[in-house]
Amino acid sequence: MSSSPAPSARGSRLALLVVGLCWLAVLFDGLDMFIYGSVLPHMLEEKALGITSGQAGDLGSYATFGMLVGALGAGTVADRIGRRKLMLSCVTLFSLASGLCALANGVALFGLGRTLAGVGLGGLLPTAISMVSDYAPRGRAALTIGLLMTAHHAGGILSAYVALWIVEPLGWRAAFWVCVVPLLFVPVLAKFLPESLSFLVARGRAEEARTLAGRHEVELPAAPADRPATARWENLAGLFRGREWIQTLLYWLASFGGLLLVYGVATWLPTLMRDEGYELGSALTFVVLFNLGGIVGMLVAGRASDRFGAPRISAVWFALTAAGVFLLSAHMPLVLTFVVVFLTGVFLNSAQTMIYATVAIGSTPANRATAVGWTSGMGRFGAVFGPWLGGQLLAADKGDWGFTAFALAGFSSMVLIGIASLRTAAAGPSAGRPAPAP
Repeated sequence: MSSSPAPSARGSRLALLVVGLCWLAVLFDGLDMFIYGSVLPHMLEEKALGITSGQAGDLGSYATFGMLVGALGAGTVADRIGRRKLMLSCVTLFSLASGLCALANGVALFGLGRTLAGVGLGGLLPTAISMVSDYAPRGRAALTIGLLMTAHHAGGILSAYVALWIVEPLGWRAAFWVCVVPLLFVPVLAKFLPESLSFLVARGRAEEARTLAGRHEVELPAAPADRPATARWENLAGLFRGREWIQTLLYWLASFGGLLLVYGVATWLPTLMRDEGYELGSALTFVVLFNLGGIVGMLVAGRASDRFGAPRISAVWFALTAAGVFLLSAHMPLVLTFVVVFLTGVFLNSAQTMIYATVAIGSTPANRATAVGWTSGMGRFGAVFGPWLGGQLLAADKGDWGFTAFALAGFSSMVLIGIASLRTAAAGPSAGRPAPAP
């Protein structure tokens, strides 16, 4: 009798392997994304590369612009070369780009490095989500994706410790050399990460996909419908038919404000806290607490949305975020400030996610991917604007307005998502009801 493990055990092992590898890749993604904000106080203090506060904001926006390009192009590229190869390419790109930042002798070369890193970072996350969705245990897809998203915030925590332990003795360039280390992880991904089942099915390699799914006892995804490009444009046009354009713009603007807030705070939190009079060690501790809050928030928001509805939770979360960010502009006792930063991280990082949930709930199956994708894409412009805005305020010696500006962005997203949810509720009794768990 064969001693091979039961199919369910094999499936669990494969799910753990895929989720574990993708989690590590997203951890490195988070490290590379947050490292610039963590080392920025050092760079400004040392006048590294001769950058000013205004240029520092521009450089922060370069990475988020690269992420916009990477996120929008990920689907098309993955459809051509496969999810696995795209993940390998993304990790390689942002690792090498960090090396370029470490070697940079001027602002232009450093900016090119951050832009290229952003392309890799933006392409990795949606691809990793697709991978873990394929191999998640039956009935656990949402939980698996939630666990994956915690890796991004864990990378933010790691970036603070890299800045605290390495930059002080070795300089800011050493932090970017640390971000080259994920390059050593690429051969591990290449050896152990299987190809996406969705990709194999979509490319007509059904037998290969069926064999892989059967071997590991995972569910084979359905073959996608062969839809012409005109049908995709029809889905986009459907978002603007009748009075739907109002709802669509409300979601887009709410996403813009949400990501402006997320990336503005992520880039400038340590610098703004130093500007408020805190020591650098405390300022980096704020980064750790902010990202710990993000991990907790990702796990809490879904549960709360299942009970009370994603639109309502998103609006309330943005209101609490705006209050927390505004409070940070006041110099409070250190322990109280730690608590406020942690709670702000809890609400901020999951408030934006609940916008996507709200859009998904209110969309038909036919245009759900289009609606969520374009809401995310429009929000990315806010991600570009947020770091730039913080830099301009500091350059104008108005750093104390930074938290106020970001709080206003959170308040505006609360109002916009609130109006959108009220319009949805008025349209029908089931409009704001959460979608059933997968």
